[in-house]
Parts: sequence; C-alpha cells; structure tokens
Amino acid sequence: MKVVLKQDIKGTGKKDELVNVSDGYARNYLIPRGLAIVADSAAMSAIKSKNEALEHRKAVELENARQIAAAISGSSVKIEAKAGSAGRLFGSITSKEVSTALKEQFDVDLDKRKIELDADIKTFGTYDARAKIYTGVNADFYVIVTEKKN
Repeated sequence: MKVVLKQDIKGTGKKDELVNVSDGYARNYLIPRGLAIVADSAAMSAIKSKNEALEHRKAVELENARQIAAAISGSSVKIEAKAGSAGRLFGSITSKEVSTALKEQFDVDLDKRKIELDADIKTFGTYDARAKIYTGVNADFYVIVTEKKN
C-alpha cells in the first residue's frame, strides 16, 4: 500500500515522502496513529504543491543572496577604532563589528557567524574578509580600519 508519511519514521522514510509499505503495517500502525495517510490524488497534489513552494522559496532566497553578494563584493567597509600610542588597537575588530558596519554602510544585514576574517585585526590597515551569504554564494570584500578622531 502506498502512503504519505506525516513525520519521519525510522526505517520507513521521511516526512512528506511517498512510501510503499505492507497493508497491515499501514492499516494497523501508521494510519491509526496519524503517522501516515493513504496516498490518494488529494494527498499527492498537496505534496506536489508543498514541494513547489519549497523550491520557489529556495530560488527567491538564492536570488536575494546573489543580490547581496553583488552589492558588497569588492567593496570596502570602513571601521573607526580607538588605539594606543603605538598604533595598536584597544582590543580587536571582530566579525560582529564588521557586521554592524555592513548594516550601516550598505544596508545589508548579515549574521556575524557568516563573516570570516583572514587575520585578527589588531592594527590599522586593510584586511580581506569573506561573507558566506548562502550555500555556494560568497562575497569577498575589504575591511579598512582607521583611527577614530575625537
């Protein structure tokens, strides 16, 4: 008997998957417990529309990620920081500060965990950075650290 699973079942299949199981397993276990429904035309069309919606959502997210990558790729993010007399920063510039600067300068909201810095930023200068925006979509940009004027 063909059934559509309503949740993951170990050894049988994943949620919203069409599986072929024995009649007794379906009638006595899966269907009475609400773990599956009979695979009729209504259930199949519901799965199809759900999968199409998921694919569309992924396509929209990918396109948005590409637009963000195009906006910040090759650009420079300027960050001002306080420093001591030897030109060394008080602390270091972290990916959180880079994320905040991206939001202010380019109106791009990226999570700090998606930003990779090539080196610890503890002095003034220009540094390479990479943002992993989406699976397979990366943007390389520069972080320019300057002295904060009082």
